[in-house]
Order: sequence, then C-alpha cells, then structure tokens
Amino acid sequence: MNEVLHKLTIALLLSVALSPVQAQRTPPRTADYIAAVVNQELVTAVEVDQRIARIRADAERSNQRIPPPEVLRRHVLESLIDERVVITYARESGVKVDDAELDRAMTSIAAQNQISVAQLRDRLAREGTDYARFRADIRDQILIERVREREVQSRIRVSDEEIEAWLAQQRGPAAAAGAVEYDIAQILVTVPENAADTVLAERRSRAEAALERVRGGEPFEAVAREVSEDANRERGGAIGMRPADRLPDVFVEGVRNLKPGDVSPTLLKTGAGFHLLKLIDRRDGAAARVTQTRVRHILLRTAPPVTPEAAARRLADLKQQIATGGRRFEDLAREHSEDGSAPQGGDLGWANAGSLVPEFEQAMNQLPPGGLSDPVASRFGVHLIQVLERRQVALDPKQLREQGRSALRERKFQQAFADWVRELRSRAYIEMREPPG
Repeated sequence: MNEVLHKLTIALLLSVALSPVQAQRTPPRTADYIAAVVNQELVTAVEVDQRIARIRADAERSNQRIPPPEVLRRHVLESLIDERVVITYARESGVKVDDAELDRAMTSIAAQNQISVAQLRDRLAREGTDYARFRADIRDQILIERVREREVQSRIRVSDEEIEAWLAQQRGPAAAAGAVEYDIAQILVTVPENAADTVLAERRSRAEAALERVRGGEPFEAVAREVSEDANRERGGAIGMRPADRLPDVFVEGVRNLKPGDVSPTLLKTGAGFHLLKLIDRRDGAAARVTQTRVRHILLRTAPPVTPEAAARRLADLKQQIATGGRRFEDLAREHSEDGSAPQGGDLGWANAGSLVPEFEQAMNQLPPGGLSDPVASRFGVHLIQVLERRQVALDPKQLREQGRSALRERKFQQAFADWVRELRSRAYIEMREPPG
C-alpha cells in the first residue's frame, strides 16, 4: 500500500494548490488551522485537505486503492513536512530563480493546459488561488528540483569494488578467456632449427641485451626496430589487437598478469626463438562491445497545476500528430520540450546503458528504431521517446568504467534522496499542532 501511495503522491511533491485545470471537486471549505510548523514555514489544514483531494482524484482515475482516511492523512501531513524542510534548505542554500525563468515556467504550465497565461490567472482566481502565491510556489519547486539534483548527486559514492562487480555482471559467463583481446608488441631474436649450443647462447645473449636496454629506459619501440627479427619491427614490434585464442598460449600466459605499458620481466622461448613482450592494451571482447541508442524525447515537467496525467494526455496528443504525419517530432520538441535538448529537436545523442534514468531507459530499450513510446514518467517529468538508431561499439576500459559508474549512481539516487531528506528533517524545528478545540 505504501508503494501505491508513493506512486500517487510523487508527482504532487511540493504542490500547494488544488489544480485549477482538472475536473475534480474542491474539498468542502472548513475552518483552517495550522497543522504543523516547520522551521519558519507553516503547513495548514486546508493544504492537507487539498492534497488528499488530489490523491483521491488521481486514484479514482487510475483505479488504484488508497489507504484508510486516517493513514492517508498522516502520510500526507508527513509528506508536506518533508517538503517544507527541503524548501527551507533550498532558500537558505543561495540558489536563485530569476523572474525570466519563472515567467517561462508559467507560460509552459499554461501551454500544457492549452490556455494563455491570462486565462490561467483567471482560472486560479475562480478557484480562490492567489496568483502571486502560485508563482511563489512554482519558484520554490524550481529551487527544490535544482538543489535536489545538486545535493543528492554530490552525496552518491560509487566504489571501485562496485564498479568491478558491475563489469563482471555485464560480462556474464560469456567472458571466457577466448573473449579477451591483447594488443602486444614483441622483440624477437630468432633461433635456427637444430642450432648448436654456441649459436643458442649467442642468440640468448642478444635477446637479454635487448631486455636490459628496455629495463634501462630505452623505448621498447626503438629497440625493436634495431634488434627484432620479425615482420613487425618497423612498427616497433606491434602485433596489433588480437583475441587470446589467436595468440600462442605462451604469449597469453606471458602478458596475462601485466598492466598496459608493462614489459615481460623475463624472456620467453618458443620454436621461433626468444621473445621480449610488451602489453600495449587489453580488453574483454564480451564486455567491450556495447549497444548504444541514439534517442530523442519531448519532456513536459510536472508541477502544479500540471499533473503527470495532464502531461501524459498532452504528449499522447503530440504522439498522434507525429504518427499521422501531421507534424515532425523535432519540430514539436523545439516548440514544447522543457529540456536543454529542445533546440536540437530533442536529440540526446548516443546513449550508453545506464546513462539515463531507469524508467526512460526501460521504455527506450523496448522500442525498435523509428518507434515512438507512450508517455513515460520519471523524476524529471513525463517523456515522449523516439529511438532513431542503434549500433554496437567497442568501448575502452576507461569508458566502460565510466558507464558503470553512471549506472550505479542512477540506481542509488532515490535512496540517497530519501537519506538526504531524513538528515534535513533531523536538523529542522518541527512542531505538530492539534486541531483547535
């Protein structure tokens, strides 16, 4: 039941007024009183009633159950207290929202409801909501979103051990030895077949001298060009990146425990002669090849009076226009999307796994190239998603680790946010008030 209630209230976060654009009943007017004092902020009984009315209306539309009245009221009051705690911190943190940005937000709210700002002002007035108070509440919500992303992201820590575990999970059982690729350079001193002991000793001495020169600081490539007797000597002995199963076993064993840039500490002997090896790079073929998706979206942010349902209906209408060929996705993104990608027609570029919020990524992964999603809700708002194309690419180890770090940070965001709010609340002054009489 708590999960259901969370889904119903998450989009109501920081709301302070009953939506004037929804066809729902306003709760009966009762004598107002202060339900709680949070730092210098007040939570009133009317706010609690309005929030409860919106949750009931959303539950009715989505056919979901809600808790008993007394449980629901307690949950809503606690939620409003948490919101006041965050609002206080956001104001004290020095983050600013200028009037021009606030004007754009008001224009966007009106546009999503297909009315003008003047009409929005009139509807608010008819519902008994002061327009100046409403603007102030929207300003608070923008502040909170901004400070939430800043503060919570800075709290998330991802250890090297967690990244290694993530990489191992991505590789799975397919990451066998044959999937590993090595980029190796060698210095080869050949030994003729059935060579006499004196020739063998001379050849070994020549190879050991090359090893000492490299140990002494001479560039491996320069020594290879001078000494090596294989076909790759002009390339500094570089053999190139090859799967482990296409290299001699003795080579694989010789470089298995080396770090990129290291030189084998001893010479290796094969039927061809004496080898001095340098590991240039290593990559796991199973993990290094990843799927990237080029994706674009239209984002509508949800803030009172725009609920997720209202934003979803608006995006469904835009989807219909695109599907019937009436409008182009990129043009609608430029006109309506509330995201930094809007000037680029909503294009987010090539996305790796784990680089986007889970709800967005899950919907994206289910789409074929050219496919359009239904409206998808995330913590940023509601998205209409289109996949443009997909490709398989090889990532170097550093890129793979960064991909893992991003995925793990995203997984930890919600818990980190909840922990942050609890810490703010523990430092706040909170006074619960009983109803008068």
